Formats: sequence, C-alpha cells, structure tokens
Amino acid sequence: MDEVEEVEVVVAHSERATLRVGDMFLKVDADQARIDVEVEAMSRAPVPTPEVLWRKPHVLAITALPGTTLGRLGGPSTGSPAAWAAAGAAIRKLHDAPLPPWPGQSGRGLRELAAELDGECELLVTNGLLPADLVTRNRRIAEAALRPWTPAFTHGDLQIAHVFADGDEVTGIIDWSEAGQGDALYDLATFTLGHEAHLADVVAGYGTDVDLDVIRAWWSLRSLLVVRWLSEHGFDPFAPGCEVDVLRSRM
Repeated sequence: MDEVEEVEVVVAHSERATLRVGDMFLKVDADQARIDVEVEAMSRAPVPTPEVLWRKPHVLAITALPGTTLGRLGGPSTGSPAAWAAAGAAIRKLHDAPLPPWPGQSGRGLRELAAELDGECELLVTNGLLPADLVTRNRRIAEAALRPWTPAFTHGDLQIAHVFADGDEVTGIIDWSEAGQGDALYDLATFTLGHEAHLADVVAGYGTDVDLDVIRAWWSLRSLLVVRWLSEHGFDPFAPGCEVDVLRSRM
C-alpha cells in the first residue's frame, strides 16, 4: 500500500468505527451482519457506490468516492438546487429497483415502531432531555408516518453526508448497512432532515407525487428516536441545525 500521512477517524462509537487511510475507508463493525448487508446492498443498488476492496471478519475496505457531500446536518448546504434534484433522481432510481429479500431499517412494523416511539418519548421527558410540550407536539406530528406503505429498496440511513456529488452529478452513495425493504419516504425524510429549504428540489428530481406531511412526520419521528442515543454516544443533537432544532421547528 502507498504511504499515507495519517489515519483519519471519520466516525467512531461503541458499535462501529470508520477510518480513512489515503483513498481507502476501513469500516470496523461489531456486528458482522451489517457488513454483509452493506456489501450485498451495494452489489444490488442501481446507483454509484464505493468499490469493495476486501472484506474480512468485522472489517470492510472500500474506495473513496469522487466529489463532495451536499452538506451536513447542522451546516450549510454546499450543493446547488440541480445537485439536490439529481440526488432526488438517484433516490427514485433506487426505490424503483427490484426489492432485496431482507427488511431494512426503514421497514420495521408499524406496531413495533409505535411502541419504540412511545417508549423513547417517555424516556426523553423522564430523563429531562427534552421538555414535555416539545415531545408531545412532535409525537403528534409523527403519527402521520405510522401508516401502511408499499415496500421499496431503501438505503435506510440516507443522511446528507452519505451522498456525494461532483457539480450537479451524483457520484456515489455510501453506508448501506441499514439497507433493505422499507418506506421510501423515510429515505427522503432522512436525506432532507435539517435542510427543509431543499425539499422541493429533491422532490422535483424524484419525479412523482410525494406526501410532504409524511416526510415532515418522519423528521419528527426520526429525531425523537435518536436524540437520547446520540447524547449517550458522544454526539450533540442539540447543536444548531441538528435534531433538537428540527423538533423545535415543528412548534
């Protein structure tokens, strides 16, 4: 391997870590099944993905993607409206692809999801992380996401930082460990979380009627579910523009 100047820690917590070594990413995961899902999902996805260099127990090596992300949660968007629309078109291509044979993160049953949401809302208030009125309001909004949906091939963790573009062209999508059958609007909501101003651009590229109320419901639902986990794993959901601000914007 060519010499590199440093190893960059991209993200790390008790479940998994991602390191960048030159033009290669090393993903270390305590759950081998997530690595297996990631490799299989990338092989099936009809959109650009990183090249798999090698895979060993608990470690996956993949290539870096050209271009840059469209922005990050809590920060400004660096992508043009056309780039956001191109991302919407790529997401639609994924959702129209043949279904993988396994459920994904966005494919949990409605009863299971509602129970998880209710339990998390109770903990957020009991532990004093969020005020009761903020939780109650967003729990009410989140109800719209708990409805029957037609399964699609979903990414399952389509954060803005996982989509790369060069100019107005999408060059690739990373981090497929949560992929599988799921609710297409969950992907659209995850991608636009904290960047509501670009929702119309994404939907224009997606190219079909989309229930915006359900996307907004997923913003509330997803944020309620992750605030406590993020706080306990070294991340800051209270940072400007992040999950807690998303919840506050619904008031």
